[in-house]
Amino acid sequence: MELKRARVREHLLAVIDGRRPGDAIPSERTLCAALEVSRPTLRAAVDELVATGLLVREHGRGMFVAPAKITQELVADDHPASAPPSPGGWTSTVLELRTTRAGARIGRKLAISPAAELVHVTRLRHVDGAPIALEQLYVPADLVPGLTAADMEGGFYAHLRERRGIRPAHAVQSIEPTVLSEEEAVLLEVPVLSPALLFDRITSDADARPVEYVRSLYRGDRYRIVTRLALGEDAPEDPAASAAGGGVWWGTVE
Repeated sequence: MELKRARVREHLLAVIDGRRPGDAIPSERTLCAALEVSRPTLRAAVDELVATGLLVREHGRGMFVAPAKITQELVADDHPASAPPSPGGWTSTVLELRTTRAGARIGRKLAISPAAELVHVTRLRHVDGAPIALEQLYVPADLVPGLTAADMEGGFYAHLRERRGIRPAHAVQSIEPTVLSEEEAVLLEVPVLSPALLFDRITSDADARPVEYVRSLYRGDRYRIVTRLALGEDAPEDPAASAAGGGVWWGTVE
């Protein structure tokens, strides 16, 4: 299923990607007409992007691309990272699996043509039967011909290794706070506007070929990130400043 706010958010992200910090984006009226959505639906998506620091709303002037964020890496490029599974029994329910065109934004992330076909999977992740995350996953269609919903209800990386001969080797992942829309909250069984963690990840194989792009919403009341820091004699006074040299993020990647 393609959630309305997710569709609007993807369009707004594409608009942001094509502009510089401080540039204006189209008005609410223009965006509503172009996307054929109501103003409340558009505003919900805009509010999320304002809350996560991607857009700035100025009264009487409009909406603008926000200043670039300060990025703190958890693990340096030359430091091996591991991501052991989180506790509990993880399962997945596929809500939709369909083939579509990549489009400009997803095409750039996966290094494929905007006209190339990809498989778009929406799945709900559970831990011990309780919904924990809503995931939108994009994979180049030529890598997974004949992919079925049953293939996605187990570990996807195991499927790539064992059935497709593809070995995921590297991932770049960002994590940001956000809140849940009504549609998202219903699926995750929490109140509307509940806090959540937004994961954005591009995974590549050993040849640096992108094999997956994922956006996941994790319930803020059920999920947290723990960073382990190596603090030696030469460590700075502020341990957070050394996270790029010694941190390892823990989570579930499959």
